[in-house]
Parts: sequence; C-alpha cells; structure tokens
Amino acid sequence: MQQQHFDRAAEDLGNSVHLEHVNVQVPDQRLATLFYVTGLGLTRDPYLMVSDSNMWVNVGRSQFHLPTGAPQVLRGHTALVIAGRKALLDRLASVAKKLEGTAFSYREHNDHVEATCPWGNRVRVYEPDAGRFGRISLGIPYVEFDVPAGTARAIAAFYPEVMDIPAELENGDGQLARAKVGKDQYLQFRETAARQPDYDGHHVQIYITNFSGPYRRLLKRGLVSQEDNQYQYRFKDIVDLESGRHLFTVEHEVRSATHPMYLRQLVNRDPLQTNRNYAHGHDQWAWAMGPDEYDRR
Repeated sequence: MQQQHFDRAAEDLGNSVHLEHVNVQVPDQRLATLFYVTGLGLTRDPYLMVSDSNMWVNVGRSQFHLPTGAPQVLRGHTALVIAGRKALLDRLASVAKKLEGTAFSYREHNDHVEATCPWGNRVRVYEPDAGRFGRISLGIPYVEFDVPAGTARAIAAFYPEVMDIPAELENGDGQLARAKVGKDQYLQFRETAARQPDYDGHHVQIYITNFSGPYRRLLKRGLVSQEDNQYQYRFKDIVDLESGRHLFTVEHEVRSATHPMYLRQLVNRDPLQTNRNYAHGHDQWAWAMGPDEYDRR
C-alpha cells in the first residue's frame, strides 16, 4: 500500500491562533442593532455588554465590538462569511427605510454583497466556500486595510520578525500583504494611491501563544502603546524594520492564550427562525461546515 504524503506546512498557524474581534465606536446603539443584528442577521451577545454603552455582536467564533462614542470608520473593509445571499438581501432591504439619511447602503457583486453601516464601515459578505475560507460557515475570515503605496512589502516583513506571525506578499489589484492570524483568518493590507483619512482609534484583537517574545521586541522599538493587564497589551504602529519609517497605524489588542476569555463560547442565532416559522432545535446557527463537508484536501 502506497504511503500518503501530506503538506504539513499547510496546517502551520504561527504565533497567532485567532482573530477575535473588530472594534469600532458607534454613536447610536439602535441604528447599530438595525444594521448588524437585523440587517446582517448576526447575534448580540446575551451575556456581556448588554447595556446601552457597548454592544458585542457575535459572528461565529468572532465578534464586532461596538462601544458608544464618536463614530469610527475602519480604513478598508471587514469580510464576513454568511450563508444565504437572498435571505441577506431581504434582511438588508427590510432595514433600508429605517436607516434613511445615514451612510447605509448595500449592493450585489458577483461573489459577494457589499454593505455599508450607518457611519461608513464597509463589510463584504461571502457565501461559505471551503476552497477560499476553509470550513467557516459563519465568521470573519479577514480584515483588509487600505495602506499607502510602497508599504506592503515592509508590512509583510514586520509580522514574522516582530510578532512571529507568518505573512506573505501577493501581487494583483495593488500589492497585498497577508498576515495569518488564525485558522483561515488574515489581516490584509492592500496598497492604494487614494488618500486615506487619519486614524481614529478603531482596533482589532488577536490571541497569540508566544506572548512575551513579541512584547519584548515591540518594547525595544518603543511600539507598546498600552499596558492593559497581565493577559493583554496593545500596539498601534507598524514600521519598516530597517529604516524605522512609519508604515501604517491600527491598534492591535494582543491577548495571551491564557486570557480568561480565550475560546469563550459564543451564541449565534439562526436569523431564518422567527416566531412565525419556529421549529424546536433550530435556534442556533452553526459557525462551521458539517461533517458531510469534511476537508479532505
């Protein structure tokens, strides 16, 4: 019997094991509910941040964090995997009138639906695709940032050297740096010649296993921006490792794999379930493909 050969490197994650949340401030929790929960069909976390000062919205094993404050807009877009394009379009249409007068919009493209929140944050919603997003059926496969021309190569060098996170440089529609921050999850940095607004404070959060090594390297370069607690620190600036030149700013909330909330179980409702068609056992929405779609690669 011939022995099988496997590409073992295909399963390497590097130091970062999960992209957990994207955080942008919103000035109105009601409008945020209409967009993220009613329109996109996501689920407000029922256990944490349940007042009107913040809202955590579950997307499979990841989240949006939406604290109340002056609106923040991510320079780029967040990708979502959500099954059922027609149902998504119906949900977005159902909130359109209530979101009139805001930046809300949505449009179909060949392989995704692009929707804009009431304050200008863009999401691209894709159908599950094992070849592209792994076995994610509900989640955040990547966050893409628009970065200045000529920075992608140095950004791709920053993550392996400082954070122990694998990264690669791709050519296509503008050079693209991709840092692998979880299983089938990436931070992407696409070069653009378009002028970008100033950084406004939004952030992304990742879990890493080698917690102290990147911290020491960031500290040596003066890049640690905030000391949160025993399990968490932050940095904002990505720099050219050779020249020290500033490349891009976005806050990274960095958590250890010993953080009390690592792998916290998140509730995801099935938005197709209503009081009119209710069926027992169908409240939850699975965030991963089922066993009949096992990834054999």
